[in-house]
Amino acid sequence: METAEIVRRFLGFFEKKGHTVVPSASLIAEDPTLLLVPAGMVPFKPYFLGQRTPSYDTATSVQKCIRTKDIEEVGKTSRHATFFQMLGNFSFGDYFKERAIPLAWELVTSPVEEGGFGIDPERLWVTVYLDDDEAERIWREDVGVDPERIQRMGKEENYWDMGVPGPCGPCSEIFYDRGPEYGVEGGPAADENRYIEIWNLVFMQYERGEGSGKDYPILGELPKKNIDTGMGLERLAAVLQGVDNIYETDIIGRVLHRAAELTGSVYGDDHERDVMLRVVADHVRSAVMLVGDGVKPGNEKAGYVLRRILRRSIRNLRLLSGTDAFFLHDLTAVSIDAMKDIYPDLLDKADVVHGVIDTEERNFADTLRAGTTLFGRAAERTRAQGGTVFSGADAFQLHDTYGFPIDLTLEMAAEQGLSVDETAFRELMQRQRDTAKADAKAKKLGNADISLYAGLHENAGDTDFLGYSDTESESSVRGIVVDGEGVPSAKEGDKVEIVLDRTPFYAESGGQIADTGTLTVDGRGVVDVEDVQKPLPGLFMHRGTVRSGEIVLDDAVRARIDVDRRRAIERSHSATHLIHSALRNALGPSAGQAGSENRPGRLRFDFTADNALGAERINEVEEEVNTVLSDDIVVRTEEKSLDEALDMGALAMFGEKYGDRVRVVEMSDYSIELCGGTHVGSTSRLGIVKLLGESSIGSGVRRVEAAVGADAFKRLSKESALVGQLSEQLKTPREELPERIDAMVSRLRSAEKEIERLRAAQVLQAAGEIASGARRHGSALVVATEAPEGASGDDLRKLVLDVRGRLGEEEPVVVAMTAVPKDRPVVVVAANKAAQKAGIKAGELVGVAARALGGGGGGKPDIAQGGGSDPAKADEALRAVEARVASF
Repeated sequence: METAEIVRRFLGFFEKKGHTVVPSASLIAEDPTLLLVPAGMVPFKPYFLGQRTPSYDTATSVQKCIRTKDIEEVGKTSRHATFFQMLGNFSFGDYFKERAIPLAWELVTSPVEEGGFGIDPERLWVTVYLDDDEAERIWREDVGVDPERIQRMGKEENYWDMGVPGPCGPCSEIFYDRGPEYGVEGGPAADENRYIEIWNLVFMQYERGEGSGKDYPILGELPKKNIDTGMGLERLAAVLQGVDNIYETDIIGRVLHRAAELTGSVYGDDHERDVMLRVVADHVRSAVMLVGDGVKPGNEKAGYVLRRILRRSIRNLRLLSGTDAFFLHDLTAVSIDAMKDIYPDLLDKADVVHGVIDTEERNFADTLRAGTTLFGRAAERTRAQGGTVFSGADAFQLHDTYGFPIDLTLEMAAEQGLSVDETAFRELMQRQRDTAKADAKAKKLGNADISLYAGLHENAGDTDFLGYSDTESESSVRGIVVDGEGVPSAKEGDKVEIVLDRTPFYAESGGQIADTGTLTVDGRGVVDVEDVQKPLPGLFMHRGTVRSGEIVLDDAVRARIDVDRRRAIERSHSATHLIHSALRNALGPSAGQAGSENRPGRLRFDFTADNALGAERINEVEEEVNTVLSDDIVVRTEEKSLDEALDMGALAMFGEKYGDRVRVVEMSDYSIELCGGTHVGSTSRLGIVKLLGESSIGSGVRRVEAAVGADAFKRLSKESALVGQLSEQLKTPREELPERIDAMVSRLRSAEKEIERLRAAQVLQAAGEIASGARRHGSALVVATEAPEGASGDDLRKLVLDVRGRLGEEEPVVVAMTAVPKDRPVVVVAANKAAQKAGIKAGELVGVAARALGGGGGGKPDIAQGGGSDPAKADEALRAVEARVASF
């Protein structure tokens, strides 16, 4: 049974049983405590916590998931995967164990011709929690499972919670017996390789308290008992298709076998190569789905996950093929084609997905070359100093600057007989993560723990946003946070976060920055609102300072936004939509939005593109946008169902998450987008849009910046004044300025080159005099001196080689010289062949000198370079070289 057919049967079965079919949420988690969605129940978490009320009592879905904690196990086992899909059915206070258990059994065991999966009941085993007599009874009496195939398991295996106080409850799982060739008999308790879990039923019926691990108190029963069940789609496909592991199923297997064909490999012949092919198949599919949900390669958060799996794929493909060929475009196409029956939207996103992945593969090829050079220098330096451990700092630099996975560094080090200081590397990684987390928390969530926000949301409910039509409102204070703690009141000078029942303030989202304004309590206090964030969906946190008086829970306040500022932001946001359309007209649909920021009078817009636009195209985009402004198009906003909006051609942004109802912003047929932001009433309100420039901000992503309205007029006025000033000073008409300036710059560069040539020649003229100062130390002639003033690092290297050449090859010669270009001391050491035969190596000597300078260095036996931080130690470094040579 094909994977797409499994999906159709699962959703169709539960839809017939009265469940609402819910589309998969984005892989990018709404929950701020998560980076990516790791489980099928995550999109429904607010319903289970009571933070939001669903519009249905029962639901079913196929949820896209990503887990990275076991990434090193991918390909090695039969079931670990980075991307996977969870088939789930959910009940929010509707049915419980008495219905959930029979439904699962019915679907799994019903004959294929009757719409089921047709699994032989004699091959199924069941586990229940130790003291869950109710579940055990239902399996035994209502379903008819042989009691000998029902096993009771402990809290680690069969009890579920979210890891924090909240809902929890026992689990019951269905296992499939793969047969005696896979392990010993005795059910899941005896061998989970032979007996693999295919379905997990979670019975949320209790509330847990504080605790660690599985050690926590049960506070009581939940008011409403919920059902969260999940079936791993890939595992079920492996069972129904009769293959050994998930990598050989129809969808993943297509990518695997194509990778084998492209690299000249034969799957099944060699375990190590088989693992590498599985890694490629898993990671390519995972990358396609991540990019499809708007993730771009980067060095942090979800972008790093994507970059890591793409680079692991590239590395494995190169090792398998023994070439530097590019394979990912072909494999991406195979993966999209394999997944399109389940996710048809991938076909619409194919150009963007290919663009992002192709660009990352090309960039990593360049990065691999540069990083390998850096690795070689660091490894040579390590050996020159007599070490056998590649430093954690160098490994971290390779990771942070060049994107090298640590396992790639480990492998390259092992090839050169070195180990890696992994402890130091991971300490640096953790320090970077901690800093990033602290920065993000300080910027967006203040000092409060996310559980506090969850509690506020549970008590206050969703904030009613009035800002599309109102700029002020009468509101009630539902929550106050000071210094990360919920408080009953706040006084003058306090930094506060305030929850209102209704608000005209726009919370930062969709690229539009938050409103500012005031909250006023009649006769008692004023709060200056400086920022508004949504730490949880539906919860608006107004952040600011109590300017005067105090504010108390349940106060009635007058909430007012800064209207002029809002209008300026709206102009920028509407201009962003127009620039997006103009870029798509110029570059094609692959120019997808990759981020934006809309501020008063200014905007930036990030988009996918491989190459720079160029001045001519930038001018064309700017001219097109301003032509649309002059047409005074009415900007219409309307709420529609998601399907209706997409049918009318509305553009959905990569990385954005949409509900069943969406807001469509329409500027005639020139621009139709899904957008929750605020906008002008007509395009003429923008005045004018001036593009300020375009640049690259990452792999395949570029950025344009623009001024809008009054800011654009000010910019143009300044530019005009500047051009006028240049025209007057150069005595040149405005229209001739570009040619005049080009000629001046060309003459200046020629003069600079000539000056540099003369300076370098002057430095090298000193070579003869420097060579005459050679002195014997031990068995070698040694020149150890400072270079002439003004010598650059390049000059220094040339001068050292020139002096060494003048001293000949008959006897050992060592030349060591220092210089201080750009206030940083540099030392270069060269040894001739006779010196090398005597055991004198430049790489070792430069390490001696560099340590005296407070730094490090390395290189080859004939010439090496190092540096430090203390220019005052230059003479000491040179004397150290002389002393070391004298010891030979």
